[in-house]
Amino acid sequence: MGEKTRYSDAELEEFRSIIMEKLELAERDYNKYKNIIMNIDGNDVDDTSPTYKVLEEGANTLSKEETTRLAARQLKFIQNLRAALVRIENKTYGVCRVTGKLIPKERLRAVPHATLSIEAKEQNKK
Repeated sequence: MGEKTRYSDAELEEFRSIIMEKLELAERDYNKYKNIIMNIDGNDVDDTSPTYKVLEEGANTLSKEETTRLAARQLKFIQNLRAALVRIENKTYGVCRVTGKLIPKERLRAVPHATLSIEAKEQNKK
């Protein structure tokens, strides 16, 4: 019998549950970052003395920049996870977009939004 070209429906369901769990956590983290950036929690320096406010503004700016980067990275992760769910629906999930071979289950469990096998990633580095 030939090499397997796609994962079975049962296997796809296993991956869907892994992705849904990661998606829920990622969205929760993203919302936390968004709230920090928008200062929803109200923990600001407006009510402190002007001297402390000047010192705090520099640190606050750096902190917001870092939080913004984290939020952007988390949003990209969420988009990648959602794209993986679409691939599950299309039954193309787990197929390397370079080699056309199945990505090993171990890799997909660790990086469920992967679209490249390790072999393809190493080819890209060269």
